[in-house]
Amino acid sequence: MKVVLLENIKKLGKKDEIVEVSDGYARNVLIAKGQALPATNENLNNLKLKNKNEEKKEENIRRMASNDKLTLESEVITLGIKAGANGKTFGSITSKEIAEAIKGKVQLDIDKKDILLDESIKNIGKYDVKIRLHKDIIATIKLEVTEI
Repeated sequence: MKVVLLENIKKLGKKDEIVEVSDGYARNVLIAKGQALPATNENLNNLKLKNKNEEKKEENIRRMASNDKLTLESEVITLGIKAGANGKTFGSITSKEIAEAIKGKVQLDIDKKDILLDESIKNIGKYDVKIRLHKDIIATIKLEVTEI
């Protein structure tokens, strides 16, 4: 019997996959627990519509991330920090501070976990900071750290 999986099941398949299982296993376990639906024409059509809607949503999110990337890369974000001699700062610039500066400058909510710092910023100067906007889209912003 062919069934459409409603969730990931170890050693059987992933969600929204169509798999062939024995009739008894399908009826008594998968369908009874709500883990699968019979692969009828109606259920297959619903699966296709659901996949199309998810693709449209994903494309919309990707397009918005591309627009955000263009916006971010055209700006220079400036942060001020207390510093001592030789441009050495007291402390370091955190990803949270960078996210707040971006929100103040271009009104974009960036999660601090999406700011990819290679090393901590402890000196005054200009830096290129990478930000993950989408799983495929990474923007590089120009960050300028100045002394207060």
